[in-house]
Amino acid sequence: MTISTTRTARQQRIVEILGEQQIRSQPELLDLLAEDGIEVTQATLSRDLVEIGAEKVRVGKQLVYAVPGEGGDRTVRAAPDAHEVSQRLQQRCQELLVSAQPTENLIVLRTPPGAANFLASAIDHGAVPEVLGTIAGDDTIMVITPGAAASRRVADLLMGLTRKEPT
Repeated sequence: MTISTTRTARQQRIVEILGEQQIRSQPELLDLLAEDGIEVTQATLSRDLVEIGAEKVRVGKQLVYAVPGEGGDRTVRAAPDAHEVSQRLQQRCQELLVSAQPTENLIVLRTPPGAANFLASAIDHGAVPEVLGTIAGDDTIMVITPGAAASRRVADLLMGLTRKEPT
């Protein structure tokens, strides 16, 4: 993955990391950023955490960094565990996915009117292997994959979560 070195890109990567993992300290976060090729000082990281609204929250007996939710939700939550993310994706697919049509490196997903953004968000946060990104409209989602074979695998996986057959 290639990551831009801009402040905005760096902060977006911090949000992604905090949404995926439970980070207990700034040095731990600095190490993960360095693994992505993002070199930053502790002072800059501290400013970034303030700007993105990150806070430490208690998870069990530990304090971990967390960021507010999407869409103006100011509730700060720690990263969900993998099971919770998987359950959310399966639930959204069962409720909202009508059909999946793979073609080359894209998959066209159909949902009921007004539901595409909810399902696209679940796919984006569900860490579905081979999904590079999603674009959602009102009732249609385009899922971008690396190629035709990946497109078919992802379509099969998503439709499998609905217990429906691919179209």
